[in-house]
Amino acid sequence: MSLTDSSAAEIAKTASMASRLLATLPGAARNDALSALHEAIANSRVEILEANSRDVAAAERAVEAGVLNGSVLKRLDLSRPGKFEDMLQGILSVKDLDDPVGIVTMRTLLDDDLTLEKVSCPIGVLLIIFEARPEVIANIAALSIKSGNAAILKGGKESTESFITISKVISKAIASTRVPKGSIQLVETREAVSSLLAQDSHIDLVIPRGSKELVRFVQDNTKIPVLGHADGLCSAYIHADADLDMAVQVIVDSKTNYPAACNSLETLLVHEDVLQTVFPAVAEALFAKGVALRCDPPSKEALASRVVDAQRSLISEAVACDYKTEFLDLVLAVKTIPSDNQSEKSLDAAIVHINNHSSKHTDIIITKSASAAEHFMNSVDSAGVFWNASTRFADGMRYGFGTEVGISTNKIHSRGPVGLDGLTIYKYKIRGQGQKAGDYSETGCGKRYKHKALPL
Repeated sequence: MSLTDSSAAEIAKTASMASRLLATLPGAARNDALSALHEAIANSRVEILEANSRDVAAAERAVEAGVLNGSVLKRLDLSRPGKFEDMLQGILSVKDLDDPVGIVTMRTLLDDDLTLEKVSCPIGVLLIIFEARPEVIANIAALSIKSGNAAILKGGKESTESFITISKVISKAIASTRVPKGSIQLVETREAVSSLLAQDSHIDLVIPRGSKELVRFVQDNTKIPVLGHADGLCSAYIHADADLDMAVQVIVDSKTNYPAACNSLETLLVHEDVLQTVFPAVAEALFAKGVALRCDPPSKEALASRVVDAQRSLISEAVACDYKTEFLDLVLAVKTIPSDNQSEKSLDAAIVHINNHSSKHTDIIITKSASAAEHFMNSVDSAGVFWNASTRFADGMRYGFGTEVGISTNKIHSRGPVGLDGLTIYKYKIRGQGQKAGDYSETGCGKRYKHKALPL
């Protein structure tokens, strides 16, 4: 990995040249690089964790001073149980996936000795800007190499020590393989970002991972296509027929498994008919995990006579902006969906609320009804819509994609967890024997195309 002070144009040009060579390497060569990457990071655990501890110490001081959100600190710490191992496993999981490059998805016989193919290929050069999470550098390096893309990486200042150390490890590992050194580059200064966003002649895709402010800054300041999401405003709807035990399990996991993640639950919608039954049990389980509820009047009233004094401080009245807030903490907004003689209308009311407030990330329904679930999943306009399952399943590793480069709420090219498939595009190849397009006509006296589908 090149820790270069070169101009943005030179960095982008170097990446572009490397991407062309990387795209021609066989899958075995790219996999060899991932094996070297995994081994190097595993052998450098002590050095990496020492660097990360310096970042964590600085972040703790910033949190104490009130200038850094506590959720950033949680994302930053590589010493948390299992986190370093997950980083290593992420590299291996990508290595073990099928090669996404060179897959033929369509073959057509245009005419005798004239065939058309649609073939997957790398996008080219990725500019990936991320905040806080140091393991991202290893994950993205693995995904980029496996998919044949060059990557320019810019990490957040909170994890500078970690990024520099990991980047040196990756640089040394790549140098021993056939992957061009310029395939993975790290830029350290914030000033470099604006200049890189102007390199639309060399950079093919920008992927911002971080706050909504970061994503919107990128979207507003580049001509390069942007793939990302601004918020993770995930909602859950407890329908009138929801199973109590299932609702407790799914909601608690969605909110508390990792509150700082973008696939953590932020809004809970509760059908009025279960305010006195299912909802109190869910609330009790959430209180036990330290979750504070911001309730609308009906949901607050449903808890009024049930909570003990120690829990009262965890209940407050919701305001309108709470239903559009990504808390990334042990805070959950609660809203009641009014009962209706026709349950479909209540279901539609929940769907309307989600579509009006959601960030199109991941939303779930808890219900026994297959028809209600299918209507919800077909109607909610989000990258992930789940039935009786935690929002935390919205993850590339859990989808079987290997690690992910990010979550996309876009509606073009790639949506949801972006793994290898999301980092490839396609090209069309024609193989002929000197044919001329002018010899063919569908309406005149020229030759006719056969347009016959061929086996892949």
